[in-house]
Amino acid sequence: MKPFLELRDVYRTYEVGESTVQALRGVSLTVEQGEFIAIMGPSGSGKSSLLQILGLLDNPDRGDYYLFGHDVSKLSDDEQAGLRNNVAGFVFQQFHLLKRMSIVENVRLPHIYSGLNGNFREEAVRRLALVGLEQRVDHTPNQLSGGEQQRVAIARALVRDPLIIFADEPTGNLDTKNSAEIMKILKGLNGEGKTIIMVTHENEIAAYADRVISMRDGRIVSDERRGHKAAAVAAMTESDFNSMMRGKVVVWKDARFTGFMAQAFQAILANKMRSFLSMLGILVGVASVIAMLALGEGAKASMQEQLKSMGSNMLSIRGGSSMFHGAAQGSGAVARFTFKDVDDITKLSSMVKHADGNIGGNVRVVYENKNWSTSINGVGYDYGIMRSTIPAIGRWFTLEEIHSREKVAIVGVTVIRELFGNTNPIGKIIKVNRINFKVIGVAPPKGFSGPRDEDDVVMVPVTTAMYRVLGKDYLSGIFVEVSNPALMQDAKSTIDALIRKNHHLKDDDDSFNIRDMTEIQQMLTSTTQTMSLLLGSIAAISLVVGGIGIMNIMLVSVTERTREIGLRKSLGARKRDIMLQFLVESVSMTISGGIIGILIGIGMSLLLSYFAGWAVQTSIYSILLASVFSVVTGLFFGLWPARKAAELKPVEALRYE
Repeated sequence: MKPFLELRDVYRTYEVGESTVQALRGVSLTVEQGEFIAIMGPSGSGKSSLLQILGLLDNPDRGDYYLFGHDVSKLSDDEQAGLRNNVAGFVFQQFHLLKRMSIVENVRLPHIYSGLNGNFREEAVRRLALVGLEQRVDHTPNQLSGGEQQRVAIARALVRDPLIIFADEPTGNLDTKNSAEIMKILKGLNGEGKTIIMVTHENEIAAYADRVISMRDGRIVSDERRGHKAAAVAAMTESDFNSMMRGKVVVWKDARFTGFMAQAFQAILANKMRSFLSMLGILVGVASVIAMLALGEGAKASMQEQLKSMGSNMLSIRGGSSMFHGAAQGSGAVARFTFKDVDDITKLSSMVKHADGNIGGNVRVVYENKNWSTSINGVGYDYGIMRSTIPAIGRWFTLEEIHSREKVAIVGVTVIRELFGNTNPIGKIIKVNRINFKVIGVAPPKGFSGPRDEDDVVMVPVTTAMYRVLGKDYLSGIFVEVSNPALMQDAKSTIDALIRKNHHLKDDDDSFNIRDMTEIQQMLTSTTQTMSLLLGSIAAISLVVGGIGIMNIMLVSVTERTREIGLRKSLGARKRDIMLQFLVESVSMTISGGIIGILIGIGMSLLLSYFAGWAVQTSIYSILLASVFSVVTGLFFGLWPARKAAELKPVEALRYE
């Protein structure tokens, strides 16, 4: 029959600084099921190293370790973790209880790494009842005495019903009374068939064992049996062994993930200030992204409203080589348009829907004791329809008023605010360059177009502006509405040829230009998109900075919780479990910061809209973008700390000071 546990010529060497320590030197040992073994020896004799190898917390440099006839020293770290979870239970001298968790949560911790679904609280309570702590299940370790904490550790070791219990100086930190209670519990477990392998340096404690192994200088110097009769070893099939070794595959709904989520929030809440400072960078970044993109979307929406006011399928004909610069600003020839040009363009009925000549200038407007410098715009009858400027309050000009050069005006809301305040302007008389005009309408609000306030205007009939106010006999420009977008290019070519013919201009004469308003729309749309992208990119930088802060905190957390990582690995945590644990914490912090940041970002947008009067528009897209970015940030910057934690060796982590 194959032995339960067997070591064959095992060596273990440690590098301590620049020196080499030979902890085990050719140790061979056979353990039968149901034994109670005490391993004794002075400090440095190798007894703890032997226990760690037996408990699969460490691997030998040379030699073989057989469990149920299988060589387990050559297994991967994750396969050994599966065996630890299913076969072994550990009781440590330092207890290694997680202070932020209740004792019942500490006891059921091994079940998280079993891959089994379920709450397992009842099982944990039963194990606590076995050690006499059923009345204190919801207490934290800090609320218990040393003896009670060690009993919690024993309950945790038993919760997966292991075949072997490894106890490393289980009474080393306890007084005589508590030591006796702990040993009584261990002796009772051995009586129930559990194999106990214990390290101790006290003869009184070793007296509870049925077999005492003494070590010195890494070798077994004596092996004394006290009449124990080993229990029969149950046969284990290859399938059973592989199942214990590999465990269950992790799925999102199993106990591991839900356990990790609960523990992640416990870890975050255990260090509230540090966690808040860690989330602050993500919070600010997400809030900035939301607010900046809301500003960009608001500007885009505002621009679209302004573009609508320009009318659809519009052509703008202006004197000079450019709409904005060049001859129009005073260099070279400038074409001077006439009403004949407007009439001829209107006759192109197959492609032109409306045409309207206009003229502009600067004037001073006076009402009673108030005066204001503004711009005047002389327009024709079709202008109101073409440019969406038909007054909601008052009326538009009639054809008769335009033909007879009547002194009537439609004023913008900025002029009304400066001259009339809250007074109704309809029917009032204002002076435009000392000429009396009757207000017949209020122009619809347009807002700003670049630096220009489109509402700071007085509109009058084009003939009145030309002959009564500005003293000009030509038009500044012509607006043309094309009947179909598909005819835009044909209309531009035809109108260009018509004006050149009317004014006897050569083909290379650039004294006028025709601009497609859709070109302006595309340019402005592109500009707002670029600004939105720029604002969003600047805000995203703070997300990256916040992510770096998360990474730093997680690295600190890995260092601070090195012993905890060692404990989790001793309880059966695989590398992917440790990685997932820290990634869940990292992502939880970034998501929490992201949610708060979204709320603050929306609030900032509303405040900017209310107090600064800026156009803002918070979109679902920006919220989703910020949310996804915060999750990706948590994953990306949490990956390195999580990987670092996962690579820690159990025995090295447990020894960390």
